[in-house]
Amino acid sequence: MRILHLLDHSAPLHSGYAFRTLAVLREQQARGWETIALTTPRQGKSAATEETIDGRRFLRTHFVPGVLSSLPGVGLYLDEMRASAARLDEVVRSERPDILQPHSPVLNALPALSVGRRHGIPVVYEVRASWEDAAVDHGTTREGSLRYRLSRAIETYAVRRVDAVTTICEGLRSDLLSRGLDASKVTVIQNAVDVEAFQFGRTADPVLRAQLGLEGKTIVGFAGSFYGYEGLDLLLDAAARLVPHRPNLRVLLVGGGPQEEALRRQAVQLGLHRHVTFTGRVPHTEVQRYYELIDVLAYPRRSMRLTELVTPLKPLEAMAQGRVLVASDVGGHRELIRHEETGWLFKAGDTDALAHAIDTLLARRDLWPALAAAGRRFIETERTWARSVERYAGVYASLLRADRATAAMSVAGRG
Repeated sequence: MRILHLLDHSAPLHSGYAFRTLAVLREQQARGWETIALTTPRQGKSAATEETIDGRRFLRTHFVPGVLSSLPGVGLYLDEMRASAARLDEVVRSERPDILQPHSPVLNALPALSVGRRHGIPVVYEVRASWEDAAVDHGTTREGSLRYRLSRAIETYAVRRVDAVTTICEGLRSDLLSRGLDASKVTVIQNAVDVEAFQFGRTADPVLRAQLGLEGKTIVGFAGSFYGYEGLDLLLDAAARLVPHRPNLRVLLVGGGPQEEALRRQAVQLGLHRHVTFTGRVPHTEVQRYYELIDVLAYPRRSMRLTELVTPLKPLEAMAQGRVLVASDVGGHRELIRHEETGWLFKAGDTDALAHAIDTLLARRDLWPALAAAGRRFIETERTWARSVERYAGVYASLLRADRATAAMSVAGRG
């Protein structure tokens, strides 16, 4: 079986989206399936039409903005979809896949629908986040606005017309069913972790600790992308409340993103510039070394549709390594974390509640071994990539059976 994945972006870019893609490709190949990965113009400029990343082949889409890009509002999107459709059609003709699988956003689903229908190939759309909520997250629209409603209508149009839908969590599945989809059409392929890549209970690297000036310090930290919805400003506010009676407290922020400069300014304004360490982005293969330095990981996501519906990857990685964590009680976290069993939940958006949760865990180190063991057990039994990816098998097999049956009926009709 050969699956052609149409992607917004991929490695070498760093994002949860790119890491999930690598894991899915790896596990599908381990099952003996052939995969082709094609990125759209949203990958960015690339001189090459093909790249090899981590031993895997990624095809690229060359994009030259056309006349449509000059149209206000949707012009660039239309031009990108035109380029994606042309490149996808070219790849379909050369690679002859059995399944087309576009992944969010809907800008990938629409070209795949067009090309899939033209070539008679089933289309499975993987919804990792709805387009309208991603637009709110990136500040390009407001929830409930005309643009928001139009974006939602386009997403609904796509999910109703593809042959099957996969999604990453129960929150998104519920949202898809609210759009009128039959439950049998939607399959959850959960975010997961490569347990072999994240070792349990390793001690911190003293050299790295010294390099970062964190010897003898109590460390609260975060590793990931610095987006506004992550609520890292709340973490800094909470640290300012804790430092007066915990002078050895340090905040370690691993990663980068749109909010980095604002967070640096905030740390200075709060008088925390000596208590906050920014590492910048680090290679994914090195992330575990930074996790191991952190006593309590914090995930203070703000409550919005995106965070209520979508589950993140980072808390899973933390649990895989046996790290203690606090997280806001948004829906995406509640789907992953069991309060006082695998982590500690606090009221989203409440700085005092966040500070109290961190303070409680720092004061109750006797709870840490049980929390760490339960988190790792949850990952090993419920959230490995091998376990998640095997769920694609039923989706693909059902569509290919239906496709063969339709072809047989067509031949019989002609006879």
